[in-house]
Amino acid sequence: MFGRHRLDVKTPDQIRRMRRAGLVVGETLAMLRDQVRAGMTTGDLDRVAEEHIRGAGATPSFLGYHGFTGTLCVSVNDEVVHGIPGSRELREGDLVSIDCGAIVDGWHGDAAISLVVGGRGAASPADLALIEATEASMWAGIAALKVGSPLYAVGAAVEDAVTKAAAGDGVTYGIVEDYVGHGIGTEMHQDPQVPNYRVRDKGPTVRSGLTVAIEPMVTLGSADTAVLEDDWTVVTSDGSRAAHWENSVAVTDEGLWVLTELDGGKARLEALGAAYAPLD
Repeated sequence: MFGRHRLDVKTPDQIRRMRRAGLVVGETLAMLRDQVRAGMTTGDLDRVAEEHIRGAGATPSFLGYHGFTGTLCVSVNDEVVHGIPGSRELREGDLVSIDCGAIVDGWHGDAAISLVVGGRGAASPADLALIEATEASMWAGIAALKVGSPLYAVGAAVEDAVTKAAAGDGVTYGIVEDYVGHGIGTEMHQDPQVPNYRVRDKGPTVRSGLTVAIEPMVTLGSADTAVLEDDWTVVTSDGSRAAHWENSVAVTDEGLWVLTELDGGKARLEALGAAYAPLD
């Protein structure tokens, strides 16, 4: 599945341009986190996101992508990824993953968050633990990125973090293997693919200027998935709930810059002992 892909590295100026797209994505997700509530439809979220993205002078990455009809992917409960926004009404306690992409001057940003409608008070302990474990695994994967290191160390770090969380939570988590992270730049999906789990191959060596999207998807049960009749929505085969977190990241000789985090990922990277190195 994973070959020796060519690494398309970016110049500092190109990374700064990607940061503009990343900020639009980060701002959109922050706004949606504050606004999501029971009674809204997934289509309502989509309209709010499109208005914000276009108002920022950007273009939605997902809208029209291979025929996709939404600005967002909104995946609810047992939906893992690629949920199509529409008439589905959100209910308190729903676990919702929101994936957002934007283009500024030809450069893409891509990120995702997971949350529970109604906040922590409406969430089951299992859902909260799943969301936190998935987010922590994403940051562990990001922190594994370093110039000169093997790219697939990312997946090993993600898997180790999920395994540690599962042991602490006393549950079994499934890491979805059918959908992986990817390079990003003037296209939303570029080489290299970045697995979210340990593989035998070490993969290509990370170079300065690499920009990738790291996006683990974790379930409360089996990692097996199926695609619904709409040819987009991915669901867990056993009906278990799923969470999805994603950030677009730039790697430099000095360290990492998380392009879709409003603070560049400073606090999370430093807490993990990884170097934070913004180019602005």
